[in-house]
Amino acid sequence: MFKKTTVPTPPVKAPIERVTSVLGPGITWTGNLGGKGGIRIEGIFEGNIAIRGLLVIGETGRVTCPVVKANNVIVAGSLKGNVIAEKLEIRSTGRVWGDVVTTAFSTEEGAFLRGQVRMEEQLEINLDAEEAAPQPAVESAPTEPMPTVPSKKTPARKPRKVA
Repeated sequence: MFKKTTVPTPPVKAPIERVTSVLGPGITWTGNLGGKGGIRIEGIFEGNIAIRGLLVIGETGRVTCPVVKANNVIVAGSLKGNVIAEKLEIRSTGRVWGDVVTTAFSTEEGAFLRGQVRMEEQLEINLDAEEAAPQPAVESAPTEPMPTVPSKKTPARKPRKVA
């Protein structure tokens, strides 16, 4: 008679964090990384990082950055710089030199952190200024010019008659 009917609300799915771009091993990159999505760094990066999404620094990755801003950061390589992230995970091979501001923090046994950790109940990562500002061109390490190969001109062949 007085039965309360409830309509179950569908659970809100968390966005799937996945890597969409990779800076591979053997690559040295100096500049700015910004935008939405996920990035994995296995090479050497120096500059600024402001990512709305996932940042993974792989075991061979070496990052030097004044402040890393991202929703989620996983460090298995080395990071020299401060971190502002909703979630930071330092794996057993990870090394971080810098201060951290985060809402969730985890480390594996063997992980290294030299710096202070400040935990917040809520954290708003302001990436709007970085995304709206025009980004300077990415500078890459200087490379040697490609050697030129002399072209060998071969005389044209006479067409064959087909019977």
